[in-house]
Amino acid sequence: MTHLADAALPGLRPILPVPEYDRTSLRAGFVHVGVGGFHRAHQAMYVDRLLAAGHAQDWAICGVGLLPGDVRMRDALRSQDHLYTLVEKHPDGHVEDRVVGPLVDYLWAPEDVEGVVERMADPVTRVVSLTITEGGYAIDPVSREFAPSAVLREELASGAAPSSVFGIVTEALARRRERGLVPFTVLSCDNIQGNGEVARRAFTGYARLREAALGAWVEAHVAFPSSMVDRITPATTDDDRRDLAARTGVHDAWPVVCEPFEQWVLEDHFTGGRPPLEHAGVQLVRDVRPYELMKLRLLNAGHQTLAYLGHLLGHRYVHEAARDPEVAALLERYWREEAVPTLDPVPGVDLDDYLTTLLTRFGNPAVADTLERIATDTSDRIPTFLLPVVRDQLARGGPVGIGALVVASWARYAEGVDEAGGTYAVVDPLSDVLTAAAQRQGREPLAFLEVREVPWSASAVPAEP
Repeated sequence: MTHLADAALPGLRPILPVPEYDRTSLRAGFVHVGVGGFHRAHQAMYVDRLLAAGHAQDWAICGVGLLPGDVRMRDALRSQDHLYTLVEKHPDGHVEDRVVGPLVDYLWAPEDVEGVVERMADPVTRVVSLTITEGGYAIDPVSREFAPSAVLREELASGAAPSSVFGIVTEALARRRERGLVPFTVLSCDNIQGNGEVARRAFTGYARLREAALGAWVEAHVAFPSSMVDRITPATTDDDRRDLAARTGVHDAWPVVCEPFEQWVLEDHFTGGRPPLEHAGVQLVRDVRPYELMKLRLLNAGHQTLAYLGHLLGHRYVHEAARDPEVAALLERYWREEAVPTLDPVPGVDLDDYLTTLLTRFGNPAVADTLERIATDTSDRIPTFLLPVVRDQLARGGPVGIGALVVASWARYAEGVDEAGGTYAVVDPLSDVLTAAAQRQGREPLAFLEVREVPWSASAVPAEP
């Protein structure tokens, strides 16, 4: 068995594709916060493609983890020189493995927050990118402005070293301002409509609370491009590790499994330059919004349509639910009767072809994406993906029956007990209040809809400026 590391690459070349570029010469123009499977199957993959073509030597990636659980990723990546294997699983069972190499460092903020801040403040860094989840931006769903939690308010008031993504990024920007440096671009890669505008409101809001003049400087000088990101990336399992080892003889502590489909549509708006991402297959556009709405309201809301109904019918994988004829028929009705009528024209995209491809992607058994994964953090996902469709349809007098059914299936799922009496974990930041309300709905029919923490009646994301 070969342990994945730089020294092992020459011996692996006959077995699978490996980086042919000189990793020792790379400089990290990107600092990415939230290095998980999706980042490594998406943004890092695109950068790897650029490097393989001889571009972007100054655009390697330094990863950053902020959470206690991120220490596992730090240790896994450090143990193999920040290399990892990308495993693309095709619907016919064909698998493509390759080693990906643009990650050159990983900093765990609880261990060295000063090191993280200085890495971002270094002029070599020109983009700080983010995958911090849909609910990670602290935006009030009603006012659509930054609404710091008690923890963030304490961080601002204490004057201590920052620990949040807002505190760390703002401190790095403050140092660049003090040193007369061009600020870095802040690039959200989370599944939120107008994610650039969401990030702008969040980070400028935090900076203003810290210092009014700093907030004004961030507002005036920092670019926050929007992006639409798409690639289904299930959680890596021990079976994935064993299968990779059996196919290749490579021991990888944390490979990434993904589907073959990929898409990144990116607003071409950067403060201090960008790599030539268009040469790696990224679509650089002036307006990301039509692509965002297409993806959020078809793929992401489609996942929500499958998740709870599929689980209640006894399915445990996305492909099982997508291949259930009754569930698939309901999903297609949701898409065509409720979601598609709310979309703007999408340049270069045939929506009929997109939906056909999407159903094939959902039905890919090789990916083995779990319903549990796509049902995680629903209180962030349903308001972001599905409820905007319901509101738009109500405004236009269109049908909302399937959207209502999806919400009802979520309410039933949130009880935490299946039809056979078995229990399961409801993984959600509001799980306690949601489950308590769901378990009362038999005698209080509106109990679930009266959970005030869920933004039922207002958009979960800021409107476009």
